[in-house]
Amino acid sequence: MQSQDVAPHPTSASSDPVVDVEQAEAALVEHYPRLVRLAYLMLPPGTGRGRRVLTAHALAQRALPRGRGSTPVIPAQPTGRDGDPGYAYVRLQVVRTALEAGLPRWRPRRPRRSQLPPLLPQVWGLRLFPRSGGAEELALDQRLSALSGPARAAYVLRGLEKLPDGDVRQVLTASGVDDPEAALREADGVEARYALLDSPEFDACSLQARPTDLMRRRQHGRAVLAAAAAVAVCGALVALPGDGWGPEGAAAPSYARNPAAEAALNPANLARVAPTVWRGSTRTDFSVWPARGDLTGDTALLRRSLAVWARPGEAVRVSATPGTPSGGPAGPPQLLYAGDTDSARVVILYDGLRIARYAEPKDGTAGAALDFARVDGASRAEASAIVLDRADGNVRYLLAPWVAKAAERDLMKPGAGVMALTVTGGITAPLAGPVTRTGPCTSWNVLQLTDETGTRLMSDLGELVPARLTVGRPAAPHETSGAEALHTWAPFACSLAEARGQGVRSVNAWRYAEQPLPDASGSADWVCTRAETWQGTGPRVLAQFRTPDGAYGAVAAKAENVPACGPRDPHVLAGVLWKSEGGHWYLLAAGSRGTSSIRATGGVRATSEGRLLTARAKQGAQAGLTGTLEDGGSIEGLR
Repeated sequence: MQSQDVAPHPTSASSDPVVDVEQAEAALVEHYPRLVRLAYLMLPPGTGRGRRVLTAHALAQRALPRGRGSTPVIPAQPTGRDGDPGYAYVRLQVVRTALEAGLPRWRPRRPRRSQLPPLLPQVWGLRLFPRSGGAEELALDQRLSALSGPARAAYVLRGLEKLPDGDVRQVLTASGVDDPEAALREADGVEARYALLDSPEFDACSLQARPTDLMRRRQHGRAVLAAAAAVAVCGALVALPGDGWGPEGAAAPSYARNPAAEAALNPANLARVAPTVWRGSTRTDFSVWPARGDLTGDTALLRRSLAVWARPGEAVRVSATPGTPSGGPAGPPQLLYAGDTDSARVVILYDGLRIARYAEPKDGTAGAALDFARVDGASRAEASAIVLDRADGNVRYLLAPWVAKAAERDLMKPGAGVMALTVTGGITAPLAGPVTRTGPCTSWNVLQLTDETGTRLMSDLGELVPARLTVGRPAAPHETSGAEALHTWAPFACSLAEARGQGVRSVNAWRYAEQPLPDASGSADWVCTRAETWQGTGPRVLAQFRTPDGAYGAVAAKAENVPACGPRDPHVLAGVLWKSEGGHWYLLAAGSRGTSSIRATGGVRATSEGRLLTARAKQGAQAGLTGTLEDGGSIEGLR
């Protein structure tokens, strides 16, 4: 598709509103992530994700007016985001320079500054790229890459900035686009999936880092002759002989031909488990899952997935949960699934430590997504499901062969019952996922699974493997089944959002205290939720407080990387400043069973015998809490 010309931006009349450099700078600082996202989405994807990230930052940083004087705002754009003319000005500069950066370089004219590699920012020794989204984001990025620069800008201004077509037309005209009407018509050819533009896939400010080619960097540090020899060797390896692998999709060139590495990447060597092995196995984890899906015999697809796993190229979106290595497999992995989903072909592999999910667009466009999740030591319950696909806010799961029934349940409505999910070939029907929801939290859908050992709940936290939800004392948690367990979780379901994207293995909710409220206000519940991770470090602990008239629990204190509320230290102490219906302020604190006394210091000074403390306080008072245990030990309050 041919690009539309971008003319030099027009000058404005002296009567137009003006923006001084301080006003523009304030807007740039306040809305910097938004402006960088705009630039990233408007830049042509063909430059590679790392170069595109740096260029987006450079264009946003160059958006300030030159000099210290006032600069006219482009006509028809006196107000921008939240009515800020400073934002309107810097946004226009970002749009104009992003369009210039996408112009062909072969034109017989001196290149503009925005078309040259940015001098700043620069990153050495690392490749930076946004977190990977799903197959939907990948497909949208491919469709946007096929548009001309002005059409891409029109789509982004419509979707991300929520501008009506009249304002989009004016911004494009002010940016120098010759035919904004043609740009709008071309943008109409892409489905309006505007919610995806807010995805982490397009957030060039929240980045992942990977090293550049370490072998090549080492070679460049040697003598020129040795470096030249290394380049020659690499060139020879890229041109594999006739008995080589064949097409490897989005994989990068091979570094070396190692027999063990080649064996690990040979589709014929993939481990495949028979469908009935799990019935007689002493293990019930991912290692006994059979291979499922309608493309398990597609050797070309499997070859591409293995090659991309070992050597992801620039067009591959790679993501990994915290603490999960993303390198290639040490030996032939096990095939769990290969088949078609809504918009992608998906392959799921397991190497004993990690689940790897490879997805490529079904429409044949370039690029792929590669996601990793650590699952070593998974129990039967934790190995019950894998996220197969996310589309339109819905999730489909691939289930373990021992799962007999699957259902959808709203964790916030324990009395509402469940909705059975159809399972075909181990794949569930789509269910609404909680992770992509925006606005007030009014529901939290979870997956309910039943097998011969009982019923359990799993929650999607934005990763490949859903987190197991349990209740009870840390030393002996049990599954979230039964009315009491469901009612324990219901007020605190929305707090699961705190654990998104953290590599969470399980979350336990422990109702550790009930406290009478002053002024005859009833009694409040204290609940501690602890999210354990697959890597074993970085657990997140929330002490939550709920009054009788509260539909939801409130986070009173939080901590990370502490043993409190866990099996190693099954104790917790937390407090909250609370205002009664009578208008009086109190410090309320509660400790778990085994707490013999509580002491408050700082803005509130009080002591109580037992594990509950109630003391009058002033609004905004700050207090520290310490407790004494019945065995003589001490406990610090969570903050």
